[in-house]
Amino acid sequence: MEEGAEVTAGGAASRLGVLADLAGTWLARSAAATAGHTGAVVADRFDRIAWRDTCEQSAALRELADELGAGHTHTADLLTDVFLAAYKAAPRLRERAEMAPSRLVNHRVVTALLEAPDFAELHRETAGDPYAAAMAVLAQGTALRRMLDDSRSARDRDERAERARREAGDAADAVAEALRQAAEEADENGTVPGPAADAVRRAVEGAEAAADRAASDAARSLAVAAVPGVRAAARGAVAKSASAAREEAALMRAWGVGSGELERMPFDERARLAERLRTGRLAEWAELIGRFRQMADGERARKVENTTGELIGGTLGDDLSRVIPSELANLGLPALRAVFAARYAAGELMLYDSQGEQATGRGAVIACVDTSHSMYEAGPGGITREAWAKACALALLDQARHAGRDFVGIVFSAADQLRVFRFPAGRPADLARTLDFAETFLGGGTSYQRPLSAAGALLEEEFNDAARTRGDIVMLTDDDCGVTEAWMRDWNEAKRRLGFRVFGVGIGAPRVAAAGSVLAALCDNLRSVEDFTDVHAAADLFRVI
Repeated sequence: MEEGAEVTAGGAASRLGVLADLAGTWLARSAAATAGHTGAVVADRFDRIAWRDTCEQSAALRELADELGAGHTHTADLLTDVFLAAYKAAPRLRERAEMAPSRLVNHRVVTALLEAPDFAELHRETAGDPYAAAMAVLAQGTALRRMLDDSRSARDRDERAERARREAGDAADAVAEALRQAAEEADENGTVPGPAADAVRRAVEGAEAAADRAASDAARSLAVAAVPGVRAAARGAVAKSASAAREEAALMRAWGVGSGELERMPFDERARLAERLRTGRLAEWAELIGRFRQMADGERARKVENTTGELIGGTLGDDLSRVIPSELANLGLPALRAVFAARYAAGELMLYDSQGEQATGRGAVIACVDTSHSMYEAGPGGITREAWAKACALALLDQARHAGRDFVGIVFSAADQLRVFRFPAGRPADLARTLDFAETFLGGGTSYQRPLSAAGALLEEEFNDAARTRGDIVMLTDDDCGVTEAWMRDWNEAKRRLGFRVFGVGIGAPRVAAAGSVLAALCDNLRSVEDFTDVHAAADLFRVI
């Protein structure tokens, strides 16, 4: 009892003010003992809304929460903290002394995650992205279970501290109730009857003991800064989730999926897309696809349209933009103007001759991709012929999109096996259709006539509908086959009429692109590729297409 308290002998009446002062000391002490946060990461309501919405969209997160909750307590708060640590731009942990004792294990786990060497790398991929943060939580699920199992003894200690904290709170409530009863029984002079005063004193003594126990148990819990095994498990979990986040981000970039598109994509759709990209036929060649697209971006910067190129001498013709000065001087002499006009009409003016890139096309870009059985064959680096061809075709799709041109992917093998994928310039390229194009494999033999006839028909249709000419066809194949003379005549006539060009790539088979081959007769520009790790073997295509 405080010095100066105005009380009588045991059981006698007491002044109400004295009892109130006595009770107030322990009420304040108990209130301090009961304070504590359940979340280790400082968050506002918008952060928690992001977690709630993400959890509602992800069945996997809910399953993980149920699994952890079946064997441990307060796991919902732990998953919230792990998510927020990955999601928030600058996650900040509360001091351990601010935490409810029962959540100290969560605080230790999240601290270990934030202090892991790879957390900064993980955070670069997950900050501000609810989906990526959720994937990080799921990637850490196994490690979280192990860390919670390793923390059982610490959790038991923390739970005892939590019970002591609640008991201290109950004791404080008892003091408040005893004081209320004393106030009701006090007379007009503030004198409290002896039994009521004794009840206040007993409640205060109980509150003092409960507060002491709570402080002692809390100190023991706070003394445990880390649990053996948790830091090692956290390092492994963060390294694993950082690797997964890095690989998925690279996969999306390789397939041309931008961050803006991903942010607008519903959670389930994005999860299905990631799963398809990870498990699709070309999943292991994502790095090759990405390198092809990077190379094409670089070559686009060098692409030329209607430029004269390097001067290499003189020639005859009627291109007035390249007439040499001595010819133009004839226009200054009235007697020679008729000579100039006659030479112009005959195409015999002296011109500067140049060597440079061909002018780029304006019609559709059409990639004909051979998917006969032999395209399964792998070359250097284990890369298959199909993978190289598909990566090149996808880069051509990008090329067409950048130039505002239609793109058509024709997947072919034998004469009766062909699929056509159209990507009009006026509409965004549908990702699902792009994947269908990339993953289609027909098997069987090889026929040139069927895919090239289909390509010619598409360019004819484009000419009739939009009066566009100068399309580009790229033939990607590893096999040689014959064509009929009648078909060849029709083919050459179509080329002349529509003005399209044909580029050929013999993949892993030099004989296909050799002089005198059928492909050589069909193509205006032909090359052979044997090193499938070298994406620059086709670099010049992206400067002239």
